[in-house]
Amino acid sequence: MATFSILDAEQTATLLPFNELIGALRSGFATGCEAPERHQHTMHRRDEADATLLLMPAWTNPEEERQFLGVKIVTVVPGNAGRGLPGLVSTYILYDGLTGTQLALMDGNTVTGRRTVATSALAAKFLSRQNSSNLVVIGAGRVGSLVAEAYRAIRPIEHVSVWDMNADASQRLVQNLSSMGIRASVADDLRQAVEGADIVSAATLATEPVIKGEWLRPGTHVDLIGAFTPRMREADDVTISKARLFIDTPEAFHEAGDLVQPIEAGFITKSHVLGTLADLCRADRFARESDEEITCFKTVGSGLADLTAAKLVLRTLEANLAAG
Repeated sequence: MATFSILDAEQTATLLPFNELIGALRSGFATGCEAPERHQHTMHRRDEADATLLLMPAWTNPEEERQFLGVKIVTVVPGNAGRGLPGLVSTYILYDGLTGTQLALMDGNTVTGRRTVATSALAAKFLSRQNSSNLVVIGAGRVGSLVAEAYRAIRPIEHVSVWDMNADASQRLVQNLSSMGIRASVADDLRQAVEGADIVSAATLATEPVIKGEWLRPGTHVDLIGAFTPRMREADDVTISKARLFIDTPEAFHEAGDLVQPIEAGFITKSHVLGTLADLCRADRFARESDEEITCFKTVGSGLADLTAAKLVLRTLEANLAAG
């Protein structure tokens, strides 16, 4: 009978090194899987804001040699702010897809954070200039703090500029990156930082654009990680319209404000999006057509990426156990 492993956040992260995760995602997006739309349930509360339960299932294609089923379970509890507890808790459970046997339970927040930035780095491998060395990270939160490490796995990043509305958060991330041997500094002037960037990556909760198209120099790659609802924005209409635009999955058309709003306003049409990450991975070639064009990738997350990451965790864990 298969061993059931329970992995905390640190153990989960250790089993998801970015080099290997980016490679696994490249194969995963090219192959695909079954990933139904997420289930969302409201849990009514008496004396505080309602809580939400999210379920994100995915399973491997039937022709694959080894079958897997994965489910990410997410609880969103706004009332936890008053309790001094995290408002979002996530768990990922991986099953044998043939028998339904539990194989591993791992920290869902870690899976989500690392697969998110690895997905963006994978897209940048196809879309950013290969000599990109100057990275601007907008947003110094849990996801933003992982961006530089993921990008260094695919590009020769020499300097990272960090900007966050919270100056203390920016400074903390810069200190953390410096402790990892990454040259980093706080971007006091966001416009100036973006104007000199090769890659601009935003991982924020912004509801108004923080990236202006007029700031982007030729050859810049823009990576939009946050703004995961129709009312949120990270890039303005000029950015979206002037860039060669790709998305992770078609769900971005109705989930991402960076697409929903300019399409509703008639600024662009759906045809402005040139393809998905699966298209890029299946073509398996550098997609940038010149060093002067501006490219943009918008991700909203996917069950496929979660499942791919969880499979990598299990595969690495099994290899480590076999090696003794």
